[in-house]
Amino acid sequence: MASLERTALIHALQWHIDAGADEALSDMPVDATAMPVLTALITEKPEAPAAAPVAPALASAPAGAASAILEAQKLAAAAQTLEELYAALAGFDGLSIKKTATKMVFSDGNPAAPVMLIGEAPGADEDRIGKPFVGVSGQLLDRILACMGLERASEDPLRSLYISNILNWRPPGNRTPTDSEIDISRPFIERHIALVKPQILIFCGGVAAKGLLRSTDPVSRLRGRWHDFNGIPAIATYHPSYLLRTPSQKKAVWADMLAVQQKRRESGLTPADATQ
Repeated sequence: MASLERTALIHALQWHIDAGADEALSDMPVDATAMPVLTALITEKPEAPAAAPVAPALASAPAGAASAILEAQKLAAAAQTLEELYAALAGFDGLSIKKTATKMVFSDGNPAAPVMLIGEAPGADEDRIGKPFVGVSGQLLDRILACMGLERASEDPLRSLYISNILNWRPPGNRTPTDSEIDISRPFIERHIALVKPQILIFCGGVAAKGLLRSTDPVSRLRGRWHDFNGIPAIATYHPSYLLRTPSQKKAVWADMLAVQQKRRESGLTPADATQ
């Protein structure tokens, strides 16, 4: 028995050493729960003054990003037209991905359309051409929209839609945007939406959906129902690039688009001769 107890003690000592507790502060064990003097000192310590409320994006942002967010908010708020917003974005240097991108991707489609679709970030084709959703995933999106009687090039607002991205520059290597990049870009896309004044919003992909709905839920949980975005009904759905990798989810996207169609009909946003 003595041998077993000794072995147990050795193992316990080795555990403390491995954990970094390799120095003794006293020859006698100390009961940390029975220290009235220290307890009194802690109790009598004055409370720290309450901190002023801070916007969530600023509170969690790294020091360098916080100033960029403030600058983005200032520039976005000052833009009174889409042209002014475009100029503000073009002159903004708060995102490092701007330095590696070829072109700024602002928008496509008809700004008078009542439906606005917002994607994630430009890819290689978008970066080269300067318009959103022009690559393979954009071609799939166009086919989906055509089934709804919508075409981005149409001059008829009820037959068209307006498209943008939450980020206006391509991240290097098409990587997923960082939280800081989304926080810095958010004031611009929110102002973009405010200037366009759409009546229906479609958030395409997890980055757009989570970034604009300020949610940590995956798009699989956000889709399939309507959300309120500053008084505008918004629906989240999978990104076309995800459908190219996971064709089995096309059924889910089509269900989301049927919900958009129903919302268009209820709001009187379909052409008189529409059959969809």
